[in-house]
Amino acid sequence: MIRIVALTEAGEKLAKQIQQLLPEQSDIWFKPKPFTAQVQQAFQAGERLILICATGIAVRTLAPVLGHKNTDPAVLVLDEAGQFVIPLLSGHEGGANDWADNIASLIEAQLVMTTANPYLSPVYSVGMGCERHCPVDKLYELLMACLAQANLTLAQISHINSIDIKADELGLIALAKQIDKPFVTWDKYQLCEMEALLSTKSDYVYSVVGVYGVAESAALFDVQQITQQQGELVLTKQKSAVATCAIARAYPKN
Repeated sequence: MIRIVALTEAGEKLAKQIQQLLPEQSDIWFKPKPFTAQVQQAFQAGERLILICATGIAVRTLAPVLGHKNTDPAVLVLDEAGQFVIPLLSGHEGGANDWADNIASLIEAQLVMTTANPYLSPVYSVGMGCERHCPVDKLYELLMACLAQANLTLAQISHINSIDIKADELGLIALAKQIDKPFVTWDKYQLCEMEALLSTKSDYVYSVVGVYGVAESAALFDVQQITQQQGELVLTKQKSAVATCAIARAYPKN
């Protein structure tokens, strides 16, 4: 759940605009009472927050309930005119930087980023596996659901990746063409190098194709090749009835 909190009528108008543009479920709070308790409760429940108010108000409200950057939800602060978007909390680990970039693009605002330079240009890549002759519409549906879950857009994705035995998979080829991204495949020896980074390992998949997971391995290997840095999963393997999808990220060297 996303909570959009506004304290002025202009802020409420902006909140409604943002709500209409967001693909995820969101709720608008206009002058919630008691303000501090409501916002703190939402934050502690893990809800992402868009606070349309002064940065000082946001800081003083959330300071008593801050936990750790690896577990706290993302928090954005916007001015009521919608000119600036600031990722205030959990920018890198919690995805607030990417989310802020997306929101700024949606409302044509200026992104105000204070994160250190190495984290300003992440590379994202998608790994996918599927049944033979999987329809492209099923692949597209899964991909878009995964991007929404990771707060990413198609524009932020570098490649669609899979294992080399899927190089002739018409659905994956058509998907890459549809979204105008390169379709790249890797052999099992390359993908096996990512074994230690996988969230889960499937003995069945290994018995069939020689790797413990196609989607995660392919995404991880691709971002490593692009950046020459070890990648990480920002979205672990997601499954539909006919396909799998995962998203990895890595940061280029300075």
